[in-house]
Amino acid sequence: MVRAGLDKNPREVADMFDGVAEHYDRTNTVLTAGMDRYWRRVTLGALAPTPGERILDLAAGTGVSTVEIGRSGAFCVAADFSLGMLRRGRDRKVPMVAADGLALPFADGAFDGLTIMFALRNFADTEGALREMHRVVRPGGRLVICEFSTPPSPLLRELYFKGVLTALPKVANLVASNPVAYSYLSESIRAWPDQEGLARLIGDAGWERVAWRDLTFGAVAVHRATRSA
Repeated sequence: MVRAGLDKNPREVADMFDGVAEHYDRTNTVLTAGMDRYWRRVTLGALAPTPGERILDLAAGTGVSTVEIGRSGAFCVAADFSLGMLRRGRDRKVPMVAADGLALPFADGAFDGLTIMFALRNFADTEGALREMHRVVRPGGRLVICEFSTPPSPLLRELYFKGVLTALPKVANLVASNPVAYSYLSESIRAWPDQEGLARLIGDAGWERVAWRDLTFGAVAVHRATRSA
């Protein structure tokens, strides 16, 4: 069993996700009590893909979200640097590319939109990843990030950090193929910027019109931004 450290060494992160790939989708649904489907639906609504658009689903894992985006009629590519994840999702019949999010194998402005769900935390260089996303999205194109965040209410924040995140690894022991990875999950969420902090990072990377919407009392947030025309 493999887990990454908070230094987020890329090889360790990739190995960790290779290890959770076998039961990844089921584990997500169990650990979130089915809320993962709702979060994906809101993210898709914020992205608002249209037929014929080119969309990059970055850090797409097994491609669940890629399939859902593709139903809009957009051409959606799943990119991930975990080969185990991509292999696990190969039966979904969507375009899949093994790719490093800090050096994407796509031309400047190749996509009309880009989405990344619950994965930006895993990059060793957050600002570098956001700049690389900016590079591959065309002027006027859009970015949508769905990520764990910080409940604004002090009471809910304490319950979330001391209760929910503490319990996650214990529940993962029952359902995950690599349960130690979920200790990393809890630690990386605690160390992650809040909604306003992430918005600043997005803006510093060159994105404009940055805004966010809290989901599930702020435990999750969807950030949206646009590349300047």
